[in-house]
Amino acid sequence: MVPVRKNSLVTGVLLAAGGGRRLGGRPKALLTYRGRPLVEHAIRSLRDGGCDRIVVVLGAAAEKVRSRASLAGCAVTVNAEWQRGMSGSLRAGLTALAGTGADAALVLLVDQPGIGAEAVSRVRAAHTSRAGLAAASYDGTRGHPVLLGADHWTGVSAGATGDQGARAYLREHRDALTLVECGDVAQPYDIDTPEDLARLKDR
Repeated sequence: MVPVRKNSLVTGVLLAAGGGRRLGGRPKALLTYRGRPLVEHAIRSLRDGGCDRIVVVLGAAAEKVRSRASLAGCAVTVNAEWQRGMSGSLRAGLTALAGTGADAALVLLVDQPGIGAEAVSRVRAAHTSRAGLAAASYDGTRGHPVLLGADHWTGVSAGATGDQGARAYLREHRDALTLVECGDVAQPYDIDTPEDLARLKDR
């Protein structure tokens, strides 16, 4: 096991490419939350949670997101095949880290505003080496954010299909996975349907 360097880099990877099909085609990154685009809230959660750098993966309405949201200080990459599911965005995010010196990627989904900086910080603190794997846990159930040590990126990318992302890979490597309980500081709900939009109001 390679020990964590003193200046170890954990880069936040924000998956924000979704087109909001069940929301009438409203890109999730541009949903309004606390008066600003949802993508800005997720970026702030990663930054305040201790991520040294942030890669934002866009897809649906990428140019509108660039023009309407503040992505200052972030590296932006576009998943041109975002309609095929989350897996392509995850691969795009990990590919963007090549050559950056990052030791781990901390993956967060843009449509989970109930997950903030405290959960990010807890999972980030579980980083021990480039061979490490960690994920937030909610009453014992694995969720996001997920931390992927650099040694796993090739395997994660190869195994990601459709909307599954790293799920199959984490299941296969469950013995190496550290679960970090975050149920007391975060809520892992998704914004997927019109009914879910109520969660974005008055917060």
